Amino acid sequence: MKSRYDLSNYPLWTALVTPFDANNQVDYNTLHSLVNEQAQANNGILLLGSTGEGLALSSAEHKCIVETVCNMQLDVPIMVAVGGMNLQDQSEWVAFCNTQPIHALLLGSPLYTKPGVVGQTQWFDTLLSATDLPCMLYNVPGRSGVSITPQVLKNLAHHKNLWALKEASGDIGVFEAFRKANPTLAIFSGDDGLMPYFAQAGAAGLVSVAANAWPKQTAEFVRRSLAGTFPNLFTTWTDAVDSLFSVANPIPVKVLMHVQGKLSTPNLRPPLTHLELPCTQAIDRANTTILSWN
Repeated sequence: MKSRYDLSNYPLWTALVTPFDANNQVDYNTLHSLVNEQAQANNGILLLGSTGEGLALSSAEHKCIVETVCNMQLDVPIMVAVGGMNLQDQSEWVAFCNTQPIHALLLGSPLYTKPGVVGQTQWFDTLLSATDLPCMLYNVPGRSGVSITPQVLKNLAHHKNLWALKEASGDIGVFEAFRKANPTLAIFSGDDGLMPYFAQAGAAGLVSVAANAWPKQTAEFVRRSLAGTFPNLFTTWTDAVDSLFSVANPIPVKVLMHVQGKLSTPNLRPPLTHLELPCTQAIDRANTTILSWN
């Protein structure tokens, strides 16, 4: 696997939001600030995932965002999402990513089409074979419409660059089935609030939405979850994290980051809109709780 980082040293990856200005164009000045904040917290950075509204951005914007962040020459690893349902397009995107100084790829399930075991295996096999970068598969049936099955992981086990899986079904039973199917695979929780439970089951870390708003606090949350010696983590974080998913992600976290002053606007690309969250009481309360948490 080609990476100058030992990715096992990065148990927290922030699924970075994409900031927009008043004209709903990518705000690159704010992007710089957000990336620097994550780097200061020593968090890995995931670009163009569902939290980053990757599917709502143009190919030109994808490339510009990746090039902009790569040119910052950070001291933390960068992972880039690969998602959609057109294999040719995604293969071309992987080819572009191979030319950039990034350190990992997130390979999402094909959207909408609901392929079975054979189709999923062929999809991931093609993308894994198109790169030497460490790759994290992404199981998110709530968005893709289909679950990755344990058999798919078995079918792909021969790939040396199959490094990890982001498990976001919210089902600890699914997590356990994946561990049995591919025991050497690093499995990351894709649900912030479930991290303490997934850590007890052997999770390697978290791919986080909450870390956008609370980078240092979320890093400490992950550290304590993995240590397994801090009681009441789930109780402490549940209400706060749940407030970030009261409507479709990333609406609440962008509204919160606007309240925090991290974003100049809470704008999202259609069909998402911050107008879905007219009341900020819950996220304001969550912000107070987490910023005072220790």
